[in-house]
Amino acid sequence: MREIAEARTGDIEQATLQAYRWYHLASLSGRLSHFSTAERVLAETLARFGPREDLCLLKANLDLRFHRLDAVRADLETMKARPQARSILADVDFQQGLYAEARREYEALIALDPVWDDMARLGHWFWKMGDHQAADHWLEQAGDELTAKQMRSFAWVELQRGVLDLSRGDAAAARGHYDRAARAYSGYWLVEEHVAELLAFETRFEEAAALYLRLASGDEPSPELLQTIGELYLMMGLESEARPFLDRAEAAYLESAARGEVHYWHHLSDFYSDVRVDPEAAVKWAGKDLELRSNFNTQVAMGLALHVAGKSGEGVAFIEQALGSGVQDAHLFHQAAVVYRGAGRALDAERCEAAARWNPMAGRFHVHR
Repeated sequence: MREIAEARTGDIEQATLQAYRWYHLASLSGRLSHFSTAERVLAETLARFGPREDLCLLKANLDLRFHRLDAVRADLETMKARPQARSILADVDFQQGLYAEARREYEALIALDPVWDDMARLGHWFWKMGDHQAADHWLEQAGDELTAKQMRSFAWVELQRGVLDLSRGDAAAARGHYDRAARAYSGYWLVEEHVAELLAFETRFEEAAALYLRLASGDEPSPELLQTIGELYLMMGLESEARPFLDRAEAAYLESAARGEVHYWHHLSDFYSDVRVDPEAAVKWAGKDLELRSNFNTQVAMGLALHVAGKSGEGVAFIEQALGSGVQDAHLFHQAAVVYRGAGRALDAERCEAAARWNPMAGRFHVHR
């Protein structure tokens, strides 16, 4: 790809392919530096050849990944009728709390052309709304649509099915999906990350920590991974071992925000509400993220931030917005119970605690994705 860049042939097809290949490399590695290169190459290509549809689609995917939701809508303004654009815009709807609109669009797209990624999107929608049977059906359908040339996508679908099983406490079923993902696409770091989470769920903390440490031993571990390792060490009672990982995660989140990036705002809110409690910082970052995208995740984050700031009564309003979304998420119910108890509403807290019990992971080790 570097040789192609140096040649600068002026071929639009070659330039577009190069931009996509950098994006594929970044998706494979998960490295932020690779995503930065992909964005730089894409910007240069757009400046050189103008807003061609394939380039605008790629830009929309990058903007969505990094939570630049207004930019996504602008990227796709001239091609909103294209099915790929409609899928991405439905994802934006979901991120902005327009759940019914997102579902209608996913279903309309599947009726038009049943491609695997729209089936997976609909499966995710049902998962969040608590219909696990429908979620697994659509994820299974998505996997069936994939060919032998799409093994990374197949592995990703299997991972989602495994997480769905794990959310119901079925570790054996989750492991079966993770094993299939590993056989389909060997050496994929994302599979190992999910296996480490499963080991932690099974309280096999030393094994989980060893696997996480191996994943973090590369040149560019993500701050989410560093935070996960730090929190695992805290759960194991190893505070001194946890501290350097949490320090590195916090520094990376703040450096990203200082660069004007928005995708770690939610992580900062969570970090200062739950890991290293700083009420003022928690409310600050939760508010910024809520303004960017008002959905059940950002609403419950604001509720929890206000709770740690001693304003549980104000936090309840955001908790009730999140609960009113219809989302059935055990982590949401667990945090809602915390805020309700802080506000002196014991019956509401007990109701949320009961709702969280269907997921044995609620209130236990939590991976920040």
